[in-house]
Amino acid sequence: MTRLNIKIYGIVQGVGFRPFVSRLAAAHDIRGSVCNKGPYVEVLAEGTEKDLRSFRQGLRTEAPERAAILKIDAQEVPAAEIAAPFTSFDIIESAKERGDIFVSPDIATCDKCRAELFDPHDRRYLHPFINCTACGPRLTILEAMPYDRERTSMREFPMCEKCHEEYVTPASRRYDAQPVCCNDCGPEVYLLGHEDIRGAEAITKTRAAIIAGGLVAIKGIGGFHLCCDATSETAVRRLRELKHRPQKPFAVMMRDMKSVEKACELQDGQKEMMTGHQKPILLLRRKKESPLAESIAPGNPKVGVMLPYAPVQMLLFDYPDGLTMPDMLVMTSGNPSGAPICHNDKEAAETLLPMCGLILSHNRRIRLRADDSVMDWFEGRPYMIRRSRGFAPLPFMLSTPLNGQVLGIGGELKNTFCLASNHLYYPSPYIGDMSDLRTVLALKDSVGLMSSLLENQPQLIACDLHPRYNTTAVAEELSKNMGVPLLKVQHHYAHILSCMVENDWQAPVIGVSFDGTGYGTDGTIWGSEFLLADYQGFKRLGSIMPFQQAGGDRASREGWRIAVSLLREGRSHEAWQHTAQELGLCTEQEFKAQSFMLEKNINCIESTSAGRLFDGVSALLGLRRTATFEGEASMALQFAAEDWAEKQQGKSPLQESSLTAASLSLPRSSTDGRFLLPTNQLFAVLLSLKQQGHPAEELAYLFHKALAAEILAGCEQAREATGCTAAALSGGVFQNTLLLRLTKDRLERAGFTVLLHSLLPPNDGGICVGQAAAAMYALQAK
Repeated sequence: MTRLNIKIYGIVQGVGFRPFVSRLAAAHDIRGSVCNKGPYVEVLAEGTEKDLRSFRQGLRTEAPERAAILKIDAQEVPAAEIAAPFTSFDIIESAKERGDIFVSPDIATCDKCRAELFDPHDRRYLHPFINCTACGPRLTILEAMPYDRERTSMREFPMCEKCHEEYVTPASRRYDAQPVCCNDCGPEVYLLGHEDIRGAEAITKTRAAIIAGGLVAIKGIGGFHLCCDATSETAVRRLRELKHRPQKPFAVMMRDMKSVEKACELQDGQKEMMTGHQKPILLLRRKKESPLAESIAPGNPKVGVMLPYAPVQMLLFDYPDGLTMPDMLVMTSGNPSGAPICHNDKEAAETLLPMCGLILSHNRRIRLRADDSVMDWFEGRPYMIRRSRGFAPLPFMLSTPLNGQVLGIGGELKNTFCLASNHLYYPSPYIGDMSDLRTVLALKDSVGLMSSLLENQPQLIACDLHPRYNTTAVAEELSKNMGVPLLKVQHHYAHILSCMVENDWQAPVIGVSFDGTGYGTDGTIWGSEFLLADYQGFKRLGSIMPFQQAGGDRASREGWRIAVSLLREGRSHEAWQHTAQELGLCTEQEFKAQSFMLEKNINCIESTSAGRLFDGVSALLGLRRTATFEGEASMALQFAAEDWAEKQQGKSPLQESSLTAASLSLPRSSTDGRFLLPTNQLFAVLLSLKQQGHPAEELAYLFHKALAAEILAGCEQAREATGCTAAALSGGVFQNTLLLRLTKDRLERAGFTVLLHSLLPPNDGGICVGQAAAAMYALQAK
């Protein structure tokens, strides 16, 4: 007989791994024990050489579906250290140790639990909190590691005798399932403010309110959703009014895949993603005959769709109360505009009750809020927009050996933060925009909790370079309180590092970082940067042609201001005003105010923002003069271009002449030595073509194609200067999958290796990883 000490690293907590090891041991006649150590699962396995060999093979090949094994270390225990042979195989109490920690995200309800949920003969029939070792809440209920019931919100619900029997029986699907409960011992649903209305009555009243066209709020796994009938134009419009959200798309939860296929078109691989254990919101193209209300996503060819992932959501669609529910429900984040998602009754009562008729809540505490993940689809694989529930805090891993612990506090918009330990980078669930004090407080609270879970005590904190960001203030406060240094990281450099980390790329890259705004090292607004970057630093190689951005924060919402600024070049004041008003960009009074600021250099700043360039072109073409949410004008430009490309197969008699004039001209040089893409020429050509009467959709497509050509020209100039042949594309502008495809195809045809994002957002939701990487490498240099 031989005894092995086996350590298994990866996602092996909260996925039924210890019960699996126990069953595998029984199948191979292995005696010993399995213990959760926190950073890993430790197995002491005793048996014959043959049995141990098949047991070790089974650890990898038969592991639970939700597990992710990164590494298995096995060492033989010397005979001198064995006091006595094992007589059985036991799951023993968890013993905490330090090391790499892997926390499981929340897992959507599995098919077996769903079947039990609707089986009248099952004792968990209609139980809103049914779960097993393969599914249910994880991160959002966890208070400390290792993952055991007494360190979760479920410690407040002692198991009944029947649940405990399943919990300790190896043959049970709920063997060692920490959130296990039933109708007799688990949490309960109730109507907030009417706590005497509980269980079945509360669910039926909620369903009836939705059917009647009402608005309700529902507490799920990571927070509250606002909900209404997604096929009712009246209900959706009312929700828009109450949430002060006139245009931004709402997410929709659909009963099943049959409902999804009725309303939307699916690409290869999307069905598998929708029905998998993560169940994100997936952006799907809406069918023309879709039953969805038009105002779900006004002017948007796509709609964000997800399937029910929590039992209470499944019960909303199907319940034995004689009511017939719609197949499609709006399920948008339960929060006022700009605030984080509500995650407890106090927050919901204060902020959601004024918007809705009733709130269906429950008494299982959410320890860490987690909004729904949102993803697009690019070239047959996920393209993340918001990484949160189901994915966070799964780490990204660098193959380079590194030592230390750091914190990247993240961006001002779409905030997430990242805790890094050695070579592992753990992005948090989505927090939100930092303009709201409630979001700032949520960030502080979440940093404290995740630091505790991951046993991360940062030795260095990284934040954005901008001196007036709320995230900078939070980082400075944490730095002072913890007594650790602060590293300020330039915004676009952080974008590029995040792309490098996701791709585990070590060599220098030509970073193409296009977004809305970022504070430059020269005090101006950057937003279309070509950087020679590695983990030690960067050099700014080029950008688009700078322009004056006047009007302060309004310029980011009012694209006409950018268009007016770009129109100024080469025109007298009178001609400038005539053209601006002829195009319908502004009133006479608006022009007077804007021209005064530009001519007197008041409330102006030099900008190379690609996002604002998109806004200006969108206004020029008459698509969006102003925006009600971030990215609205740019999205309208993309959708118009895609519409033209689809109808014309991308063909236009104007392509050759316009591209030659606007985008194939060589980049110019600036006073600081960087090259400048002639985007001012591109804007001028678009203006001329518009004045000749060409359709806005055609010009939108030509803009995308020309900009992709200019990006290639910039990368080729950078390659000639540096010898670097890899290009990393990052920044919120590259959420635009049309520009992404056109740029990627040109770069690859020109011989570049192109690095893209997939499971980490290209927008500001991903820069925390880049900040953490800069901090980690700075730590190595000390």
